[in-house]
Amino acid sequence: MPSTKHFLCALGALSCCLPALAANNHPVILVHGFLGFGPEQFQRSGFQYWGGFDDIVAHMRSHHGRHVVHAATVGAISSSWDRAAELYYQIKGGCVDYGNRHAAHFDHVPDERTAPGRCWAADPANNPQHYPPALYPQWDSAHPIHLIGHSQGGQTIRALIELLENGSPHGDEGGGALYTGGKTGWVLSATTLSAPHDGTSLRDAIGGAGLLKLAGRMGGQMDGQISDRRARPASFWDQDNFDSAQWEMGPDGAQAFNAWVKTSPHVYYYSVSNSATEAGAPCCNLTDRVIAPFQRPQYQYPRRDMAPLTKPFAGEWIVPSLARRGIGSYTQTRAGRIPVDSAWFQNDGVVNTRSMRSPHGHPVRDYDGVSVRGSWNYLQHYHTYDHFDMIGWPRSGAKAYPIYDAISSIIYGL
Repeated sequence: MPSTKHFLCALGALSCCLPALAANNHPVILVHGFLGFGPEQFQRSGFQYWGGFDDIVAHMRSHHGRHVVHAATVGAISSSWDRAAELYYQIKGGCVDYGNRHAAHFDHVPDERTAPGRCWAADPANNPQHYPPALYPQWDSAHPIHLIGHSQGGQTIRALIELLENGSPHGDEGGGALYTGGKTGWVLSATTLSAPHDGTSLRDAIGGAGLLKLAGRMGGQMDGQISDRRARPASFWDQDNFDSAQWEMGPDGAQAFNAWVKTSPHVYYYSVSNSATEAGAPCCNLTDRVIAPFQRPQYQYPRRDMAPLTKPFAGEWIVPSLARRGIGSYTQTRAGRIPVDSAWFQNDGVVNTRSMRSPHGHPVRDYDGVSVRGSWNYLQHYHTYDHFDMIGWPRSGAKAYPIYDAISSIIYGL
């Protein structure tokens, strides 16, 4: 694992010289995670997905110059395929097309292949329907972009790259532009933060009822997205629904996802990991002793400063039930399924840390100041940062700025 001290020193030196070293100024698109939301929501409160009551997007736009940075809005509980489709048309322009074979196979309702209210104008001067403007209509191989995804946003941007370059694995999807493939070079870099590349044991540990409870805490704040018709609640909570985020979040679903979503040889990939748990100890390990007064050294327990929302699920037991194991001790050994062992115990309250580095079986290396295409360049680990600290809430977003400064220093130098 790279030394955080040495990594930050190297990036600090690079950051100081960024204006002279910058090789590109391509747009950056930020993609939110599961139950996330876009900049058009909560405008009255001023609360944002990227930064909370601070503004990571604005900070990135002004970091060492002037940059084009956008925060996208995709389905809060949709599958990565559906989210990738929405992301494509939101950037390029047009109405979302989920693909006729995909839509038919996964029982989308008839009018959802081109979803009402999911259109963006490529030409604001010719926009009689008054659609919101597309983020970057000129997007192509001569005008590439950088993608940054948090949590499920990481799987979303990987799915988008796969569809851009190789098209649908099911063949003709009705002629939709996204599914024809051949769009190599449209994405220069893809960076993931706290991404469940190999899934998270949270899904299996807490089960459908627990997911419903967790989503209920967050989903009520998502301005109605939880009732999105493309992932209706009844079908979303069905454990056999393979066209929703809940399937891809689990280790088994992630394995299936990783089998068709490849690591492109044409893209620079970067990953960042984090954790907010500690190994059990008799005392004095900065964990929340109210939730976990008695601890065992082989398991992980939530730190006192972990977000209250996820503390009950992060440790040895799911609190207050004490009948279900939490992420910090959950294992799975049943035949025919992905094994989950002690390597999965460390977590950030939502995602197992070992899942954040790269998809299993895909090429990966520790970043040493040199970026390599077609491989995951693992940047660093942020210990004490929980799942939401990585996007600046409930901590001050300003405390998350160095994460994005470091990423900017790298991707603008490509």
